[in-house]
Amino acid sequence: MGRGNRSAAKRRREADRARQKQDKAERKRQRKATSTGGIEIASVEDIQTVAVNTEVSEIRADGTVLSGDEDLQAASNGEPCRLFVGGLSWETNSQELREAFADVGDVIEATVVLDRDTGRSRGFGFVTMGSRKQAMEAMRGLNGTELDGRSIRIDMATER
Repeated sequence: MGRGNRSAAKRRREADRARQKQDKAERKRQRKATSTGGIEIASVEDIQTVAVNTEVSEIRADGTVLSGDEDLQAASNGEPCRLFVGGLSWETNSQELREAFADVGDVIEATVVLDRDTGRSRGFGFVTMGSRKQAMEAMRGLNGTELDGRSIRIDMATER
């Protein structure tokens, strides 16, 4: 009879630990959901809902979804913003790159990076837009489109 009571007590302790673990996970999820800078993702349905209802600019490894509005609010709209453009055709020059982005907004500078030895394009370049808002619009509108027969990829440029 004593053995049965011990195992019942053990089961209660294990159930208490499991409940505490679930409570802790729920508190963590709630903290993450109410924190600034993103939306906490809990399921595939949540991801689909977010994708349909907002413009998603980034999904982080921890499940946080950024809509891009945070970036626009954080930075002033008057500062120039530099974009990396990859996947360019070898024949694309700086003028053609400028013209492709001119429809979206003010292009301050457009440069196709050339190889030092051969003078040929290296297949990527940089475009500086008049504001961060215009740069975000260019990313959303032109990423994946074709330029000189090649699909281009656009990202925010990072400083070295």
